[in-house]
Parts: sequence; C-alpha cells; structure tokens
Amino acid sequence: MLSQPLYHTYKRYRTLQTDRITVLPIVILMPHSACNCRCVMCDIWKDNQNLKQLSEDDIRDLLNTFRKFETRQVLMSGGEALLHPNFFRFCEILKNESIKVSLLSTGLTLKKYAAQLVENVYEIIVSLDGDAATHDTIRNIPGAYEKLKEGVKTIKSLSPGFRVTGRTVIHRLNFQKWPDIIDAAKEIGLDQISFLPADVSSHAFNREVLWSDARQHEILLEKDDVPELRNIIHHLTVSYKKDFETKFIAESEEKILRIYKYYGACYGLNEFPYKKCNAPWVSAVVEADGTVRPCFFHPAFGNIHDQPLDTILNSDKAIEFRKNLDIDTNDICKKCVCYLNLPPQVNPITEN
Repeated sequence: MLSQPLYHTYKRYRTLQTDRITVLPIVILMPHSACNCRCVMCDIWKDNQNLKQLSEDDIRDLLNTFRKFETRQVLMSGGEALLHPNFFRFCEILKNESIKVSLLSTGLTLKKYAAQLVENVYEIIVSLDGDAATHDTIRNIPGAYEKLKEGVKTIKSLSPGFRVTGRTVIHRLNFQKWPDIIDAAKEIGLDQISFLPADVSSHAFNREVLWSDARQHEILLEKDDVPELRNIIHHLTVSYKKDFETKFIAESEEKILRIYKYYGACYGLNEFPYKKCNAPWVSAVVEADGTVRPCFFHPAFGNIHDQPLDTILNSDKAIEFRKNLDIDTNDICKKCVCYLNLPPQVNPITEN
C-alpha cells in the first residue's frame, strides 16, 4: 500500500495526466475586493465603492473542496485582505483544517494587527516599490513606506523568526531604483525580496476594459530604456552577488534577466521569455464575489454561489480548458508575469 505522501504525489501526477483535479495544493482567496493603496500599476482601488467580500459561510462551504482535494495552503490576496472584518476568523477556520495561510499585503496595517498575524498567519508577502519616496509615490499613500517598515519591525519584535518577504513589480517608474529597492528590503527587515515585470495587457487587477496603448506606456519601460535595464541587471549580478547566493534575492540571475527579456519582447526585440507553469492544474483563484478562475489572468470557470468549487473545477468547461491549454503558444500565458510551476513531488509550503 502506498504511504499517504506517495499517494498524494501519485494523485498530483494523475491530475497532470488527465486534466481532472484530484489534488489542489494551493487556493488563492480574495476575501475583500477593496484596497487601501492607490497604486499606479493597478486598478483594484478604483472600484472600492463597489465592495464585494466573501462570507464565513463561503469559507465553510469551500472546506468541503479543500478536504476532498487535500489543499495545504491558502494565499489571501486582494485588494487588501486585512480590510475584511472577519479576516482572522477565516484564518481560524482554515487553521482548524491544518491549512496554512499566507497573506499578500500592502503592509499599511501590519503594525495594528501584528499580534493576530503572528498567531494566525504562516507568512506574509508585502509589496515594496522602492525607497521611501518612490514607494510612497507609486502607492499614492503618504507615509506608506514608514508604515510598512514599522509593521515589519513590530512583527519581528513579537516573533523574530516569523517570515516576512517582499515582492516588487519592476516598471518604468522604479526600474532605475532597483538597487535601492534591495537596500530598502534590508532596511525594513524583510527575509527575502522577489521581482517581476508589470502586467499591462490582461484583464487582471480589475481591468474590465483593457488598457489603452497610452495607459500601458505609463507603466511600460520606453524602448530606449530597455538597454539601460540590461545594464542595471548586470550591476545587480555583480554588486549584489552575495544576495543572489544567499537567496535574499529570490530569483536566480537567469530569472532576473527574464524581466529584461519581457520588456524587450514588448517592443519586438526578442521573444517573450520561456516559462514553465502548471497553475491551472495545482491552484485556483476565488475572487471576492465568488468568481472562480484557473489563475489571475484566464477567464472564469464559474462562481461558488452557483456551484461547489470542486464541481466547477471538474466541469466539462474546466477540463476542456486545461486539456487544450498550451502554455508555450497561448497569448495570455506568453505574456504572463506571475506564473507558478509546482512539480508533483514538491510541497508548496516547505519547498516552493
């Protein structure tokens, strides 16, 4: 008889082979649709007046699927999940099922909720856009950097080993500040920092209408900036070599170079960088209104207010989508900036 871990791995292989979900290691929940920042590269905050949020009943209903599909990690995204009045109640419900909660946050209210976060959340990933001035400008929130810094400091004072990492979107307004971002991550006290390019071409991040060319170029690097970006990356690989070696910078030098290739591809200078992704087979996104997607960027399968999550994920529509999805040729996938590849033998909590 197969041991439980081996059987779990076997089912993960079966999912990849049959396109029918039998194990779902990761689920991304957006419990609250509003955000407390006004970021220049995101439109989520522009719909704050039309608040949507998941209820406690929604979370309890999802538990049936989480048990069935052996979900091990829930990533709370948004919007800003901490704006939900029942956020920590959701965490309690998930913890009782031995599901670990990761939180994506703007960092503005970490200090206020520090004690509850240390108690209820496994890890926190904060957004960091630059040094203090650059961060505040991009977030459109005066004092945002200091609030983030104070929040991380408070959490670390309560639990020095608690893991707080950062994620930075590199774009036109901060690419020249890239070394300063790494220095800022150290100043704030983050355990790690990761980087990705800006998505400007999808319907994600509350873009009901795709951005116009002019709007895209508010965030895209200019074509003449692309060689400078390459020089900056070269500087990083030399001056911050130890941070690559210690994994303080999460990506390898090769993966960091993909950001340069991404922006080069936007101007036809090269192909979009190759990526390996199995997100639709190992994860799902549940938005604040109950909409279910295979990832942040692809169209929805259904809504948990109409059908249970497990039914939606193994509907004919969903199975057909996975069966026909070619990551290498699909236009959405080729331009994707936030992808996931979780091999069957990898535990998302400890190894991803």
